[in-house]
Amino acid sequence: MTDLESFRKAVQKGVERFGPVDCLVNNAGTMLLSKAHLQDVVEWERMLDVNVKGMLNGIHLVLSDMIQRHAGTIINIASVAGLKPGPNLAVYSGTKFAVRSISESIREEAAPYDVRVTVISPGLAETELLEHTTVQELRESFENLKEDMGGFLEPADVARAILYAYNQPREVCVREIVLAPTRQIR
Repeated sequence: MTDLESFRKAVQKGVERFGPVDCLVNNAGTMLLSKAHLQDVVEWERMLDVNVKGMLNGIHLVLSDMIQRHAGTIINIASVAGLKPGPNLAVYSGTKFAVRSISESIREEAAPYDVRVTVISPGLAETELLEHTTVQELRESFENLKEDMGGFLEPADVARAILYAYNQPREVCVREIVLAPTRQIR
């Protein structure tokens, strides 16, 4: 997602094989947790590149065609952390807030052309994101939290939210879905 030309080639291959893009799900992300004053700036740049610029690359590659065709859905995956920041999440939360803000602005621009833009903000989920974090004690604290909570969301939970938003009638735009494990209080 961070290499626009590679991304463009992948989209072109898909269009050649399947036709115009009807739905783009921007789901790539990286979560590098740390205290802001201790975190390597390289990690900040990586989160901004993947979580924000990568999403923008995807939108850039499909939005003009969707607007021209008066059809399409863009679903951007944010995070509960973009709604409620916390310790060790400063940059990650900022990138996910950016996903929400950018999505809302583009939704307003694209709505007159019947293009839908949805944000889905999952809470704690079983993904590889935690593996990206280089601070071992933070990884361990999340594992303990998962055990205390009785588990995190499963990928299928998020997939059902995506399908729910996408499968609405074309004249209905689900603007945002926030989902989390029932026992997640933050």
